[in-house]
Amino acid sequence: MNLDVIILGAGKGTRMNSSKAKVLHSLGEKALISHVVDSSRGLDADNIVAVLGYQGDAVRKVLPEGILIAVQEQQLGTGHAVAEALGQLNSSEGMVLVLLGDVPLVTLETLQKLLNESQGYSVSVLTAIVSDPGGLGRIIRDENGELRKIVEAADATDKELDIQEINSGIMAIRKDDLIGWLPKLDPANNQGELYLTDIVELALKESLKVKAVVCDDPEEVMGINSQFELARAERILQKRRVKDLATQGARVADLDRLDIRGEVQIGKDCFIDVNVVLEGNVKLGDGVTIGPGSVVIDSILGSGVKIHAHTVVEGAEIAADSQLGPFARVRPGTIVGVGAKIGNFVETKKAHIGAGSKASHLAYLGDTDIGADCNIGAGTVTCNYDGVSKNETKIGDNVFIGTNSTLVAPLVIDSEAFVAAGSTITTDVSDGALAVGRAKQKNIDGWVPPSKRKQR
Repeated sequence: MNLDVIILGAGKGTRMNSSKAKVLHSLGEKALISHVVDSSRGLDADNIVAVLGYQGDAVRKVLPEGILIAVQEQQLGTGHAVAEALGQLNSSEGMVLVLLGDVPLVTLETLQKLLNESQGYSVSVLTAIVSDPGGLGRIIRDENGELRKIVEAADATDKELDIQEINSGIMAIRKDDLIGWLPKLDPANNQGELYLTDIVELALKESLKVKAVVCDDPEEVMGINSQFELARAERILQKRRVKDLATQGARVADLDRLDIRGEVQIGKDCFIDVNVVLEGNVKLGDGVTIGPGSVVIDSILGSGVKIHAHTVVEGAEIAADSQLGPFARVRPGTIVGVGAKIGNFVETKKAHIGAGSKASHLAYLGDTDIGADCNIGAGTVTCNYDGVSKNETKIGDNVFIGTNSTLVAPLVIDSEAFVAAGSTITTDVSDGALAVGRAKQKNIDGWVPPSKRKQR
């Protein structure tokens, strides 16, 4: 069967109370329309056409290559939008699947179900049974339970408004029939628009077969028309993603307090505590533990890694059995070796930390290459920026850096060296040497603080 997909995404979305086009609003760190495109691409359609209007250039930028574009200059209704999209298609054979760019939660499985059940029908409409239909179009069935028509809420009678079966806006239509019906649509409604749903009555007048296919999960056809509905959709999406993660073997402390805003690969026996955010492309090995309030972005965590509470890891590679945090910030370009430790209130940036090395607390390590089994004392700072460019500090194996040391790059500290606490080091330190870079202590006997002099 030839299949073309049309995605309607031209509207502004006034009820969003935003300057941004509705379909550009983010759900799970991805534009609403991108979710619909991703689902439709799994159908192996011959063509996918996106109908754009308000902020069309911006919407076009989030769409992948290969998506055809139709422009609806004036928003004159869904029938008009579909007519604009058909201008991008050459063949009049097969089926057309009409999707909505603001209905992002519909799954590939549901779309496939609709297509499968549309065989032999001119029009098939995806519907849902909901407790509060609100302003959604109602499905009107005859005494035999067959689809008779779709009534928009603005045009419905009080009796029709009591119906709980709603139109999702998603339809599978035989293309040659659709081409014949579009010129017959009449804007004789309260909105003065061309309703695509009116093709149901046109089909019945021609004694053609129509069908209403009920969606198993009403949440899938939830449309986004306000910021509140967007927030509800975010919770639904997050629960789906957390369920997938738990199904793969992760133990999640609270299903409602984990946000997944990207793609996550996970090993066995991982534990994720409350209020964790996983963003971008994240890969977790076996036995990884992520503590409460932590954020992991575009990073790889090896087996046995432990992320303590309130730690931010971004663009980093953390080798097996390492520990980070609590309250650490691991910035892009950081590579942490096996069994290393980045402790509380330690910040790293473009830092290579060797196996077994540790910076247990209160340090900044930027543009730094640290060897194996080193100790970086509290308060250590690598001074990597000279006001013009970034410079590297290179530290060999088994080096001890004392507390409150200032390492002024560019600098090389060779293996087995020792830097005394409180030192400012500006020149290279050779193998096994002790570097002391602090002023000589001077005691002044009999000195009285100014605040106490008047009391004497």
